[in-house]
Amino acid sequence: MSDLYEAILNGNAPAAAEAARKALEAGAAALELLQGHMVPAMDEVGRRFECEDYFVPELLLAARAMKAALALIRPHLVSSGAQPAGRVVIGTVKGDLHDIGKNIVASMLEGGGFEITDLGADVAPDKFVDAVRANGANLVCLSALLTVTMPSMKTTIEALSAAGLRGQAKVMVGGAPVTQRFADEIGADGYGENAAVAVALARKLVTAGAPA
Repeated sequence: MSDLYEAILNGNAPAAAEAARKALEAGAAALELLQGHMVPAMDEVGRRFECEDYFVPELLLAARAMKAALALIRPHLVSSGAQPAGRVVIGTVKGDLHDIGKNIVASMLEGGGFEITDLGADVAPDKFVDAVRANGANLVCLSALLTVTMPSMKTTIEALSAAGLRGQAKVMVGGAPVTQRFADEIGADGYGENAAVAVALARKLVTAGAPA
């Protein structure tokens, strides 16, 4: 089953799918494949990205390999009643059509064991509110690449508060022009500088927000 880890780390989607298939046929538990091999592989991908051993192309290839394997094991996870690390609603805020960074973060979070609802780009605040309600999300990830759309992050957080959902869902923000200071100013719970940081932060926020 280390073949699965290596396939994801190397960004080899066909090999990842084949390794997952063989492991399942051999009787491996889907949750063990996810937590013991796939998540650690994506964690290592994130570490290498932070160390600048990997770059965006490697991130995308690893994410694609992870998704290929996940497509095979997801039905087994569902049937076994396994719970995701958290339920995430992610999107690029209203007025902003950029989605490459958001897509990378979504893929990394999915590789980290989170259940993802990706709303795409140019997402209005009410769409985030509706998605959080519909999916029981406990984390919202807002992305912006343009400085002129950054105020939409604040508007979205305000909409979540007005809907009474801020007790349920933490909010994480990111994007090229976004800073920790801005995140603090608009009342976000966290700021992810890059995709690798985002996964670790998401785990921290979800754990902190879990009922005692």
